[in-house]
Amino acid sequence: MPECSSTRSVPAVRFDGVSRYFGDVRAVDNVSLDIFDGEFFSLLGPSGSGKTTCLRLIAGFDQPTSGTIRLHGQDVAGLPPYERDVNTVFQDYALFPHMTVGGNIAYGLMIKKVPGPERVARVAEILDLVRMSGMAARKPAQLSGGQRQRVALARALVNHPRVLLLDEPLGALDLKLRQQMQIELKAIQEQIGITFIYVTHDQEEALTMSDRLAVFNHGRVEQVGAPADVYEHPSTDFVAGFVGVSNVVTGEAARAITGSPQSFTVRPEKIVLRDAGAAVADGWCTALGRISEVIYLGAHTRFQVELEVGGALVVTQQNVETTSMDVQAAQGRRVRLVWQRSHNRPVLTGTS
Repeated sequence: MPECSSTRSVPAVRFDGVSRYFGDVRAVDNVSLDIFDGEFFSLLGPSGSGKTTCLRLIAGFDQPTSGTIRLHGQDVAGLPPYERDVNTVFQDYALFPHMTVGGNIAYGLMIKKVPGPERVARVAEILDLVRMSGMAARKPAQLSGGQRQRVALARALVNHPRVLLLDEPLGALDLKLRQQMQIELKAIQEQIGITFIYVTHDQEEALTMSDRLAVFNHGRVEQVGAPADVYEHPSTDFVAGFVGVSNVVTGEAARAITGSPQSFTVRPEKIVLRDAGAAVADGWCTALGRISEVIYLGAHTRFQVELEVGGALVVTQQNVETTSMDVQAAQGRRVRLVWQRSHNRPVLTGTS
């Protein structure tokens, strides 16, 4: 289990040996994790890995079977959701359809009996933050999906929570809008400076927005770290395969390439395609093979190369000067793959 360290003495959220069981199912299994004040922290993993259950435990919608959860140093065992200084943004927006945008955002302030003039001022301020000034009188049905998500975000932020929980909030949006909202969410988080805890199964989202992330698998945390560290230095074979695409080389193929039977991973973008007869510099790894599959993806092409020593490697190459016709013509060609030995990562099985 990875340890987290920081000069900040009291984390915004601390999980200490937290488990949540549903009968025989261990949805969260002995998780210890620190999330620091002001971080954009992502919980990344496949469906059923425990990340949403962790979010519900923080929010108070569920209670741990064992272990302790602290918010800014306070043990929140038994504390109801409305007494926790957190708010949640859901994927389905959960807006009141009969209320205006302004009414939706002001609802929580009204429940807290915030005076009318202050409510109006705070709604206007938060609408400006999410780039929806002038839309307070509209109904949710008059908004696009991205605009409805901004309203849901504004409603969660207007009460000035210390921690904002986001449960796959961009999952219903199309790709282009999702990518735009990723940038906007990160910019908003940096502007207001509160802790965002973001649940996603989308590796690109987690890598794009996070200061740090935790990779979940079967209720346990496999690795915690900055996006670049997790991507470049995966601590387990699961992390290597889930966070981006990674080639795993084992057995005789590993021995032929490195001189050792130790399994290793190498990222597709680290490998260079060359002519079969090309020379190789000292200290580089190399393997001969034949291109068996070509997938043109616009900005880059993905090649699958069947190795002469056994197994296959995936290689990605940017289409800087090549066209779709050029890359498709490469199918069946014998090639040499080369990459720096320093890009090999040993495979570790199981959790860290």
